Amino acid sequence: MPTKKTVTSKKNKGKKEPARSATGVAGGSVRSAISVTDKDKVAEETKSRLRIKLRAYDHKIIDNSARQIIDIATRYGAEVIGPIPLPTEVLKFTVNRSSFIHKDAREQFEMRVHKRMIDILNPNPDILEALRDINLPSGVDITVKI
Repeated sequence: MPTKKTVTSKKNKGKKEPARSATGVAGGSVRSAISVTDKDKVAEETKSRLRIKLRAYDHKIIDNSARQIIDIATRYGAEVIGPIPLPTEVLKFTVNRSSFIHKDAREQFEMRVHKRMIDILNPNPDILEALRDINLPSGVDITVKI
């Protein structure tokens, strides 16, 4: 029968405790070792990824732009994840209605920035060339990360 390792700690004033692994679990953790190798396999399978982030003030044109990008990627046979809606950024501004005396009279304005994210897995050079030549409407900001 195997013997358990014990460690004497200063915190418990000389009492013996079972040895802990790097994960902090007594006796070590086999499950964490398995999950690390699974994560490595998943990372190797999806090695190349193209992440496209879109930003616009109007939700209709950002949805149309996302649809164009997805159509291009599927035309060349790539796997597409998205469009994933990201949280809408709301910018609020408060200004005085008059210039001098009427401090209580104020107006509030807000700008909404809509965001979408699209992932293209294992893109080929044809997709990159087609995305470079895409004609998006004005008001859509596109960021591409490889």
